[in-house]
Amino acid sequence: MARITVERAHGLGKEAARAKADQLAQKLSDSYGLEPQWSGDTLKLKRSGVKGEVHVGEDSIRVDVELGLLMSAMSGTIKTEIEKALDKALA
Repeated sequence: MARITVERAHGLGKEAARAKADQLAQKLSDSYGLEPQWSGDTLKLKRSGVKGEVHVGEDSIRVDVELGLLMSAMSGTIKTEIEKALDKALA
């Protein structure tokens, strides 16, 4: 299994950052079949072979992803895609 963590600072405030995370989750859901579910300020995403959480804070967003055995081989590519998507969402 591979684990990926990406964290970015933001100056949006928690509510605006949460809205951005929600938009990002919808894109990921549409593109990769991930099922988003909010629990407090944490957005949980899952599908076969992938579990992830987006933690929304007052001044940062952290994405934690755990990849199953088959997806682990693509961890570098997946991390790059997460970084790009997060940077774009927070821009």
